[in-house]
Amino acid sequence: MEIFKQIAPLRAYLKIQKERKLSIGLVPTMGALHPGHLTLIGNSRAENDLTVCSIYVNPTQFNNASDLAKYPRLLEKDSAMLEEAGCDVLFAPANEAMYAAASELKMDFGDLDKILEGKFRPGHFSGVGLVVSKLFNIVQPDVAYFGQKDYQQFAVITRLKEELLFDLRLKAVPIVREKDGLAMSSRNMRLAPDQRQRAIVFYQSLLLAKSLLEQGKSWKQIEEEVKRKCEAQPEVKLEYIALADRKNLNPLNNVTDRSAAVLLIAGYVGEIRLIDNLLLEE
Repeated sequence: MEIFKQIAPLRAYLKIQKERKLSIGLVPTMGALHPGHLTLIGNSRAENDLTVCSIYVNPTQFNNASDLAKYPRLLEKDSAMLEEAGCDVLFAPANEAMYAAASELKMDFGDLDKILEGKFRPGHFSGVGLVVSKLFNIVQPDVAYFGQKDYQQFAVITRLKEELLFDLRLKAVPIVREKDGLAMSSRNMRLAPDQRQRAIVFYQSLLLAKSLLEQGKSWKQIEEEVKRKCEAQPEVKLEYIALADRKNLNPLNNVTDRSAAVLLIAGYVGEIRLIDNLLLEE
């Protein structure tokens, strides 16, 4: 596996590969890799000649300095996992490479970044859009792979790709879950054992909401049921449970087309913030 920490050598290497007519898949990550990330790597390897994984904890998408400071950084372990998974290239830049000066550029995605995650994490998607644009520009992949767990993020990146005319294809890969249903996340490793057991309440709440929808319950009733379920768990704080249109994430009060709706949830276990979602036809 080739490892690059600077942009110019990576670009020079990839230029040679493109001249050889090799297709390139990109898997952008912030590291602290788990089997969900490796599934993205596997998808890229199956569909491209060359797979590039980036590991960069992007400061501009954090609106909580403590969260940024505590985000797991395990580059040596991650590198070994990527090499074993057959990744071809690791791009692990320092902040100085990605942001030569303090960034003043802001991105606005309209209503899409003002709701759900955007409401609770103002400025988050501006930072996501900025760093993803940089990675698309540096790597110029044929396909970029993202996890479905960050559902709203994928919607934002889809709009970014369409608005800025990036010449690539985007692919959302289904959520990889633990045996008890907890969505795999780098943040899970920060959970204490008792918190880890409680964290499955968010996935259970999604299943409960889906079941109640199928029983014809009103969305207000469902929100109340989910809130009670989460409040019954120590250290658990629900931020939101939402039923939304899959394309634009506009809120829904009922479901007329199961294939067009998604359930989304976010909350805290202790100080660890977790998100999850469920497509209604799953």
